[in-house]
Amino acid sequence: MRVNSGFALASLLFLLLSSIETKKPGKGRGLRGARHKLTRDRIRGAGRHSRSGPTRLVSPACSESTESRDVFVDCQERHLNSIPPSQTWSKEPKHLLLARNRIKVLQDGAFFGYERLISLDLQQNQISLVEEGAFHGLKELTTLLLQHNHLGTLSEEALIPLPNLRYLRLYDNPWNCLCPLDSLIRTLQVPSNRNFGNHARCSVPIRLKGMKLKQVDPELLCKESDPTGHPEGDLRDMTEPLRPSPFRSKPDATTSCHTYLFPKIRMDCSKRGLTEVPAGIPEDVVHVDLSHNSIHHLKARDFQSTRSLRTLNLSNNNMERIDTASLSGLLHLRELDLSENSLHFVQYGVLEDLYFLSKLRLGGNPWVCDYSIHYMVYWLRLHPGVKHSGLLCRSPPEYTGETVEEYVHSYNRECPKDRQNSRTHQDQTDPELWNTPMEVQGELEEELEPSHLRLPQKYQIIRLS
Repeated sequence: MRVNSGFALASLLFLLLSSIETKKPGKGRGLRGARHKLTRDRIRGAGRHSRSGPTRLVSPACSESTESRDVFVDCQERHLNSIPPSQTWSKEPKHLLLARNRIKVLQDGAFFGYERLISLDLQQNQISLVEEGAFHGLKELTTLLLQHNHLGTLSEEALIPLPNLRYLRLYDNPWNCLCPLDSLIRTLQVPSNRNFGNHARCSVPIRLKGMKLKQVDPELLCKESDPTGHPEGDLRDMTEPLRPSPFRSKPDATTSCHTYLFPKIRMDCSKRGLTEVPAGIPEDVVHVDLSHNSIHHLKARDFQSTRSLRTLNLSNNNMERIDTASLSGLLHLRELDLSENSLHFVQYGVLEDLYFLSKLRLGGNPWVCDYSIHYMVYWLRLHPGVKHSGLLCRSPPEYTGETVEEYVHSYNRECPKDRQNSRTHQDQTDPELWNTPMEVQGELEEELEPSHLRLPQKYQIIRLS
């Protein structure tokens, strides 16, 4: 019994000492203390001082770059479902690109730690809900892109934490123009917010479908809303005649294409089912991609407002014709892609304004090696700095596979005097050919030849009736 009593006493003393040890300063205080310590470490980890420390997260899926001293974080098309933590990056980003991901909800405090952001690109996600405190702390943000998402409503309170916001894109969202959207519509219609939601339109109710949010009368939203809360609105809409949409000769570039503002302004209009160049391409756009559409005919003044354009991609359009003035004004264009189309030749004068062009892609076109192709070769000779590719003869059969330059060289090797004499004798001896389309075509070809390459006229033909 004494042994057992001694063992029990020793056990009791050990427990008392252990209890005293856990209460010493600097030690944990059970489960509650551990949770408190974990929360404190998370908060500290979100601070800026931890960016250079060993606890910084690494995200190989995204890339960081610096341009004009601004840090860009590019997380576009990375299959992200949420906003990456701010401590992920080595430096504080000023531009965060999250386009083309799978983000569905922007929760309160989603951008905690991103206080120095200037632009935020969230277009082409699946966002259907933005909580009121999602943008809390973004006091320096000037550009917010939310177009091409699933937003039906957005409260004014969500924009209050953005005092310096200047550009807000909201188009291509299924906006529900009923009472909950009242505050946002009033915000968009404030005169100073002229760059807020300019192209956003109502999807429901039917009576407002297609109307711009900036044109909706906010006084009627709550008065005439369906009391049952049906998303299609009041049943009276079904009895009202539908107004025909106004005729538009061209699609609008802003709503038909995806616009990316950083690091350089570009428009992605590829695979949009376009049959012509959309109107309203902004003047400051640097890159335009119109590939994989059905633009068969490039018309004059299609790019009259795009004075800053540097690259233009028109490949894979089955294009058959380019008008003379279609590329006029593109004085700063550096790269032009006309590959994989149905071009037989390029008309005289099409390339005259492209003074700084350095790259020209021409492959995949059925180039016809006859006199009409000479203009392209003459222009390339006068612009030796232009790197071109794909200029191969597809027809006639005797020239198939040859480069167009080889064809023109062999054409010029023939004696032009003999060729012209033989043609003159034929024209004079065969009255049926006088004033025929063949003769007119020859005269037009002579006129279309560049003046500095046109040979002096040596022959004068006088026809006697």
